[in-house]
Formats: sequence, structure tokens, C-alpha cells
Amino acid sequence: MSFTFDAQITAALFDNSGAVFTLGDGSVRFEDGSYNAVHDGAILCAAVHPSGDGVVTGGDDGRVIWSRKTEAGVLATSVNSQWIDAIDASPDSRLIAFSSGKTLSVIDATDVYFRRDYAHERTVSGVAFDPKGRRIATSTYGGCALWYARIEKQKPVMLKWAGSHTGVAFSPDGNFVVTMMQDAQLHGWRLKDSKDMRMGGYPSKVRSVAFLSEGRLMATSGAQGAVLWPFIGANGPMGREATEIGYDEGSLVTLVAARPNHGVLAAGLSDGRVWWADPAGQGLNFVKADRGAPISALALSPDGRLVAWADEDGNAGVVEA
Repeated sequence: MSFTFDAQITAALFDNSGAVFTLGDGSVRFEDGSYNAVHDGAILCAAVHPSGDGVVTGGDDGRVIWSRKTEAGVLATSVNSQWIDAIDASPDSRLIAFSSGKTLSVIDATDVYFRRDYAHERTVSGVAFDPKGRRIATSTYGGCALWYARIEKQKPVMLKWAGSHTGVAFSPDGNFVVTMMQDAQLHGWRLKDSKDMRMGGYPSKVRSVAFLSEGRLMATSGAQGAVLWPFIGANGPMGREATEIGYDEGSLVTLVAARPNHGVLAAGLSDGRVWWADPAGQGLNFVKADRGAPISALALSPDGRLVAWADEDGNAGVVEA
């Protein structure tokens, strides 16, 4: 199944019904052809709604909108109508977190009156819930902040590391936090003692990370192949070397996608190709072998069998691995 859109595709996701694409023209496009024109401007970030029905999107119009096939509605607006930089949602706590400027905001998908706003000293570039949806990590200049999702007045736990941190992720066991950085590296912390983990050696900036194999592996973009870091035991990747699969000297992995409860991985390349692989097995399956514009959005279905991809020219597809 393939599509061509007249606007840049900013995200690919899978909700309960199938693949969903968000676009720079402010629309949300579903796999069956239905769509919602929801934002006045570009969609900048997206996440699956906590219910699994539809997606929540943040736009440069400063609004957070819940889009389903049959309807769409505004859930929140940002402080001072600033654009929404990052968004995440937790199916466990039913909370939605988003950032705008220096503010992290939290709303409840089941309670229209609940809202928390947490101020930072610097702009917030990324947000991520822990596995239970009780804490939120934010990436910002100088490190990472950890907030309790529901407490109104609090001071965050600051995990400091010099430099610009551009995105953040929790490990599936909740024991580690990893940030992507502007200067082509990752940085991590073990939460029980805030011990640092340096994760470097990349030839280009890391744009995405994804956990797989019950959280025992973390895959990343940013190299000629998909880089795999081991997250095993109390020390995670500390003292261990990363491995690489799908190495190709003529291209870079721009995005990776995986599911923590499955052992498979999808990767999108700078030359427009997309592959799917089981790191424990042999070889790669190129689910999109044609070369073209760089892959700009990528998602793996919950069962690990379907890959949704999009490139910088507005082409997109849903393919079976």
C-alpha cells in the first residue's frame, strides 16, 4: 500500500486501526484514506492516544489535538500559544505530556480539568514517560530533568551533562534514561545512582532510538548501520561495546523503529530504502528496496509485522515485513 501526499510527512504511527501519518499541512491521514484537517499550520509532533484510538498531535498553532477517523477535538493549548515541540502519551496512566518553549505540560485523557505546567530554565526539546506513566523525563540544554507527572509543586531531579540534548527515552524497565545530543552522540544515566553513561562514536547526529527484545537491546540511527547497545543487568551498556547490523558504506540509517516486546527492528536509510531484521537471525529483508529521498518517518506495528514509512518527498507506504 503506497501514498503520495502534497506536504511533508512529519510522523508515522500505528493506532488500533492501522497506520497513521501526520503532515506539514496540518492534516492527519489514516491508512484507509480517511483524514482530518486539524491544525492551522504544520504538525510538529505526534503520539498514539493513551486509549490506542487515534493520535494526539502538537502543532505550530500551539494546540494539542486528538484525531480519530470519525472526529477530532482540541485537548489543550500551550502557554502563550507557543508551538508544540514534543509530545508523549502513556496508556498506563492515561496522561499526555507535551513541551512548548521552556514549559512541560501534562494533561489527563480522562479528566478535562487536570493540568500541570512545569517551568524549565532552557527550552525543552523532548519528553518521555517512564514505563508506568508516573514520571516524565525532559531533554534540555545541559542535561535531563525528571518530573513526577501528577505532583503540582515540585523541583525536578536534574541529570546534568554539558551540551545540547535533543531527545530523550526511558529504558523499558525504567532503570535508565538516554538522551540524544546535538553533537552526534548519546548520553545516559542509571537512575538508581545517577551514574553517567557515555555512548559516542557516531558519524552523524542520532535522530531516533528504539528498544527491542524485552528491553535488552536499544537500536539507534546515526551510522552506516543500525547501532545496537546492550541493556542487560544492573549496569546496562556500561562497560559493554555496541554492535552494528545492516552496515552499508553508501548510506546512513536515518531512523529506527522497534517494539520492546518483540525482537525485530526496522530501519530507514538516507537513500530511501527501508529494511526489517531480526538481530538474532541472519540477513536483512528490504521491505522498500527502491532508492529515493531520505526516509523521514518510520513506525513498526504493535505485532512487529508491518512497517509504515515516509520520505522527504511526501511518499509513504505500509508494507508487510
